[in-house]
Amino acid sequence: MHFVDAKGLLTGSGGHYGMNIYRGCSHACVYCDSRSRCYQFTHSFEDIEVKQNAPELLEKALKSKRRRCMIGSGSMSDPYMHCEEDLGLTRKCLEIILKYGFGAAIQTKSDRILRDIDLLEEINRSAKCVVQMTLTTWDDDLCKILEPKVCNTKRRIEVLEEMQKRGIPTVVWMTPILPFINDTEENITAILKECIRVGVKGIIDFGMGLTLREGDREYYYAALDRHFPGMKERYIKRYGNAYELPSPKAGELTEIFQKTCKAKGIMSSPKDCFCFLNDLPEKYSQMSIFDL
Repeated sequence: MHFVDAKGLLTGSGGHYGMNIYRGCSHACVYCDSRSRCYQFTHSFEDIEVKQNAPELLEKALKSKRRRCMIGSGSMSDPYMHCEEDLGLTRKCLEIILKYGFGAAIQTKSDRILRDIDLLEEINRSAKCVVQMTLTTWDDDLCKILEPKVCNTKRRIEVLEEMQKRGIPTVVWMTPILPFINDTEENITAILKECIRVGVKGIIDFGMGLTLREGDREYYYAALDRHFPGMKERYIKRYGNAYELPSPKAGELTEIFQKTCKAKGIMSSPKDCFCFLNDLPEKYSQMSIFDL
């Protein structure tokens, strides 16, 4: 872990912004796209870069914005990885979001987010808060292989349940679905069943498959060699160096997914889910301004 003073924090414009307080991650998920070389990391991915001045940058930025909007976090690096326990930068940023009446859309795999459930509830009352949780596999043993340094899917379901109790809307990222590994009907239906039970607002899926780019591909294939002997060769034979690797069962799994979501009134298209994540209704903004 190393510390830097960043020049800026927020990315995006207009209706919503994103922030990554950390660069790199300690969760060691074997499929992580953020390892891809296109993101131009100049340090080891496990050597977490900490933007130690993130709260100051965020407060300066939000002070100057007349229009309230959603602030997202977690698209590149999990805001609740291990170092957040001691540093608390995500919590400090949430306090600033609350102070200025903005909304928050937080994406994580970690149950550490429960530490901040009080803040998330306050943000949701005064503006809007959405908690996003990634769920890839129901099998605990497989989860330990694919996502070795983060809590398992069943624990993440408990997090979603706690958010539901507080009235905080949730969205699940059911991705990636790895060809020949977790692309089974049993896995998909088990995850969907729990999503229905805990009342998630939407589920994001990008076609039941995986994407691999330079940097990410090498790390993923090394993991396949360790845990699934012969699987790398199976991938190479079927997909070559393709960026998109759809599961051979993508069609049937997508049909199950879409039919289930439609029957239960759950948003299932990425477009609808992102619209929900990025939208802060004007009435909330007006309330927040009034309260300042």
